[in-house]
Amino acid sequence: MARTSGTTERQSDVEQHSNAGQQPANSERQPSNIEHQSSTLESHVNAELATTEFEQSVDADRQSASTNDLSIIAHRGFAGVYPENTIGAVKQATAAPTGAPEMIEIDVHPTVDGEIIVFHDTRLDRLTDASGTLASQRVWNLPYDDLRDVSILGTEETIPRLETFLDAVPSEIGVNVEFKNPGTLDVRPRENLPPEDREKQTELWRPFAERVLSTLADYDHEFLISSFGEGALAAVRELDSKIPIAAVFAKSIVDGFEIARRYDCDAIHPPWNMIAGTELFNDEYGSLGPYDEIDIVDLAHEEGYDVNVWTVESWYQATQLHEAGVDGIIADYPNVLRFSGR
Repeated sequence: MARTSGTTERQSDVEQHSNAGQQPANSERQPSNIEHQSSTLESHVNAELATTEFEQSVDADRQSASTNDLSIIAHRGFAGVYPENTIGAVKQATAAPTGAPEMIEIDVHPTVDGEIIVFHDTRLDRLTDASGTLASQRVWNLPYDDLRDVSILGTEETIPRLETFLDAVPSEIGVNVEFKNPGTLDVRPRENLPPEDREKQTELWRPFAERVLSTLADYDHEFLISSFGEGALAAVRELDSKIPIAAVFAKSIVDGFEIARRYDCDAIHPPWNMIAGTELFNDEYGSLGPYDEIDIVDLAHEEGYDVNVWTVESWYQATQLHEAGVDGIIADYPNVLRFSGR
């Protein structure tokens, strides 16, 4: 549509200015050479301006077409620019000038008094101004009253309850809820559990999963549940056969796919250095990798899974992953797809 509009404008300007300076047929006065040259120059300038506008509209169309098949999931509410997992982050992320993300990714834990909090770490010391014994305790051993007023990363933002957070998310924005811990050190994340251990791990997660799903049921957002913990996925799938879930990959591609198949997952979430065929494959990323060279994007698509990759921090990573055919990127920054080479 922009392309047609630009063409019409260019033609209109050219026709208008190509007639500039002409006199009626019965006029005795003819334009001077200076007037004629001025008219011709004006016609060329306006034609060039219209052409530039047209080319810019085409560039915008191409950029939109090249990115509209890739979902942006705001990692903890774009943690690279906003205080992570906070109300302020979600408000800023959904009002970003580069456009709102398709989803917000958040992390959830329980408190000792049964609340669900949106927070990533198991302790408070890294992300908050909590001090002394409070900072060193596990969040699930604390009541929410002890958590509600601590400051996140030196800001006025605090740790929200899940309900408060969801109240701040526009209903058209999806929410990826990552289950971090149900309140015990006995969970076994990043493992493909043997059959004899699966039920015990599911039991550890079940009460927390029930509370989270009960909360989500009061909202109209599109939800995606993800976790490194097989027990979490098992508990969610046992309680709700339809809610979308995603297996988060870390150690093994083969194990990750086995878990995804076991619980009828809708998506897989691999780290960015797991994507074979890109310049990112097996790059250093913390303790993750090296991996066997398996084309997980093709395999996932053959088996019906979306592929959402974590955690993307640069335009270069985003470009490589987009070209590899992933479905979504879980990103720390809102503008990772905006670099145009200019």
